[in-house]
Amino acid sequence: MSDPTIQTFCCHHRTQLDGAIPLMGEFSTNSYLFVCMVSSFLGIMGAHYQIFVRGKRGSASNSRRLTDSGNSVNSNGHRVILWLAIADFCASLGVFVRSAMWRYFQPMMLKDDEASVIFCAVTSAWTQYFYTCTWLWTLSYAINVRSYLRGEDFSMRRYHAIVWTFGALLTSVGLTVLYYPNADCQNVRELWTALARVLPNYCATYLPILIVMIGNPIIYMDCSKMISEMFMTRYTRVTSHEREVMSRFKWKFGLINIVFYICWLPNLVGGFILWTVWGSVPENIMVFIWYTMAATNPLQAFLNAFVYRRWAKTPSEPDPDPPTETHQESSPLLEKSRTWLARAQPASSSKLENPSSHRKANNCSCF
Repeated sequence: MSDPTIQTFCCHHRTQLDGAIPLMGEFSTNSYLFVCMVSSFLGIMGAHYQIFVRGKRGSASNSRRLTDSGNSVNSNGHRVILWLAIADFCASLGVFVRSAMWRYFQPMMLKDDEASVIFCAVTSAWTQYFYTCTWLWTLSYAINVRSYLRGEDFSMRRYHAIVWTFGALLTSVGLTVLYYPNADCQNVRELWTALARVLPNYCATYLPILIVMIGNPIIYMDCSKMISEMFMTRYTRVTSHEREVMSRFKWKFGLINIVFYICWLPNLVGGFILWTVWGSVPENIMVFIWYTMAATNPLQAFLNAFVYRRWAKTPSEPDPDPPTETHQESSPLLEKSRTWLARAQPASSSKLENPSSHRKANNCSCF
C-alpha cells in the first residue's frame, strides 16, 4: 500500500518501548504481506495488459490516425492512459518487491540498522512517487477531455512536465522533512513536533488524492453539460443515439471516479482517524484500514484496465450522415472515428477549398 504511516515506521527505533513497535508487527505478518503481494501482482498484470497488449494493439491499428490527429483527445487521451498505466506498473512493482523482501528475507525493521532503514525508505519513496504520478495522470485525463471539448490545445510535453515534476516535488518535500537529518521521526512525542515533522508528509500524500476526488467529478459534470449543448446546437433534437452517447459518457467517467474512490478513500479515512485521535490510536480499527488499503491501493492498475478500455468495436469507415432514430448504434466512447462530436462551423467557413480534408478533420476519436 501507499501510506505515510509505513514511511514513518521506516525511521529508527531507538528503544523497544516505542509505541509503534506493536503496530509495526502487523506489517510483518504473513496475512498482511500476502494481501499486499496478491493485490500488487494483480496491479502489475493490469498495467502490463494496458501497456504491452492494449497499447501495442492500439498503436498498430491507429498509428496513422494518432499522427494525423495532433493534440486531439484521440492522441493525447491514449497517451495519458498509457503513462498512467506505466506509473501504476512501477508503483505496484514497488509494493510487490517490498512485501516479498519483508516476507521471505527479513521482516520489517527486525534490525534497527542503516540497511533496513534505507531499504524501507527507498522502496516507500519509490512507491509514493509513482502513486502520486498516477493521481496526477488521472486528473490530467479529465483535464484533457475538457480541453478537447472546449477546443483548447494541451500538449503532452506540458502533461509530462507537470506530472513528473509535481510528483517529485511532493514526494521529496514530504520525505525530506520526515527523514532529515537522521531518520528519528519515531522519537516524536509532542503534538507540535509531529505537526512540524510528520504532518507535511501526510499533506503531500493526501492533497493530490483530495484534488482528484473533488476535481474530477466537477470536470466530468462540466463535460457532460458541454456535450449536451453540442448535441442541441448541431442536431436541434436529442435522438436515441445522442441519449446513448450521454448515457455511456456518464457511465464511463462515473466508473473512473468510483474506482478512484474505492482505491484511495480508505487512505483518507485512516489519516483522518490517526490525526483526530492522536496519542490514543484505536489499533484494531487502524489494522483493518491498513488491510483495506493493502488490498485496494495496488488494485488501481487492475481496475483501470477495465474502466479505461475501448467499450465497443466500430465500423472502419465513419458514417457521413447525422445519426437518426434508426441508425445502427454502437458504443460512442473511444471509437476509432465518428462525427457526432464535430463542432459546428461558422457560415463564413462553410466553403472550403478541399471538402474531403474537412470531412477527414471532423472524424475524431474521443475519450
